[in-house]
Amino acid sequence: MKLASFNGGRIGVVIDDDIVDVSELLNATPNAWPPVAMLHVIDRFASLRGKIEDFVQTAARTKLSGVRLETPVAWPNKVIAFPANYHAHVEEMKTGTGLISAFKADGQGFFLKANSSLSGPNDPIVLPNIPNRQIHHECELAIFIGKGGREISRDDALGHVFGYACLIDVVVRGKEERVMRKSYDSFCPVGPYIVTADEVPNYDSIDLQLSVNGETRQSASTRDLIVDIPEMIRMASAVMTLYPGDIIATGTPAGVGPIHGGDKVVIEIGKVGKMSIDVVQSEGGNHPVWDKPLN
Repeated sequence: MKLASFNGGRIGVVIDDDIVDVSELLNATPNAWPPVAMLHVIDRFASLRGKIEDFVQTAARTKLSGVRLETPVAWPNKVIAFPANYHAHVEEMKTGTGLISAFKADGQGFFLKANSSLSGPNDPIVLPNIPNRQIHHECELAIFIGKGGREISRDDALGHVFGYACLIDVVVRGKEERVMRKSYDSFCPVGPYIVTADEVPNYDSIDLQLSVNGETRQSASTRDLIVDIPEMIRMASAVMTLYPGDIIATGTPAGVGPIHGGDKVVIEIGKVGKMSIDVVQSEGGNHPVWDKPLN
């Protein structure tokens, strides 16, 4: 099943090129604050799935092109991100910028990215005005936690996965704290919807690709991950309780590079979806912390 947030927090099921609004069935209130309707759906999905499947058989459909898709989960408890999780990316960062240590994701763990950086498939990436720094794209798979828990074993980990989506992790290059460099508003586009885990059975061979202005920059598969999906869940839950709707960004492959105002970034992940995101340059977002030389 493909579950989407759209038009101010409504919940829909995507079927081919159409969407069925299931908001009333799920008691989802549009434009509510905080925007947690999808969290309730994820938490209660086992009991709701049959009702949803029956409802969409006869319910009216709307063309997907006629609605505004939003980031599927706008208010997760946390966004967990794994850096340096592809060998080729580790090498390009060591030789290309000197900004990464010899530690890989299996040695340095994960970090948190601000929830407010989340944006949707129809929102632009808004670049801050930091003239002396490069801002890079990073192509990643998003994992949505379905069943929460603590100290989850590898053997049980996949049972805690609700679904997947495309995710672009945007970053200001530098040596400042990673969370600051990655947490500008719009620096975490996620979407276009959540594809439930049963539709993506081969978690260890999902193909990812990202292009900028038609030029392919990143192409890889989850088979190349250093820390695989079950181990990410095991590692994160060893430290903190995972909750329904939590998002895990699985790390980026080689090929990261700069983006600029006017660019078009396209991410496509096999069996998961595709997003085409505009990049715009803003006049705000600067701070003296960025003034020191990069090296």
